[in-house]
Amino acid sequence: MLKKISLGIAFIFISLISVNTYAQDTKIGFINPQAVLNRMPEMKAIQQRLKNFADRKTQELAQQEAALQTALTNYEQKRGVISDEAKQAEEQKLQQMNMELAQAERTAQNEVQAKRNELLGPLLSQIGDAINAVAERKGLSYVLNTTTNTGDMIILYASQSYAAEYNITDAVMQELGI
Repeated sequence: MLKKISLGIAFIFISLISVNTYAQDTKIGFINPQAVLNRMPEMKAIQQRLKNFADRKTQELAQQEAALQTALTNYEQKRGVISDEAKQAEEQKLQQMNMELAQAERTAQNEVQAKRNELLGPLLSQIGDAINAVAERKGLSYVLNTTTNTGDMIILYASQSYAAEYNITDAVMQELGI
């Protein structure tokens, strides 16, 4: 019985030493990829292309909305003089137009997002390759993003000495030549 307890304690002790040794070898870097992306020279052209694309979609939606508004105004003007059957047909037409507008808005949002992904994909791939190169050079086990896609901070604190060694944002920019 005493031998089993001694073996159990020895196993726990060895496990703790192994975990501690592994934790000491783990290096975690961090990066602000949005800062890198914003500094890339291609970004201005991409932002302009995205703006132009989104503006075209907005114009298309505005035309569709204007057509719906015109149809609604026409219906309001003749509602008192048309038959109940004609009213019902007009209301169904307006309801259909409204549903089509809502679908067009969803489609436009999806198309703008797809265009954004298409245009930014190559840049994000370049950034990913640069992150990998810098992380390997620095011997990092992990690299964390400092913020979410919505801008919320993930890394809330890093000491100045830690940040100086493990914030790889500037090193990635140098890797990319920016």
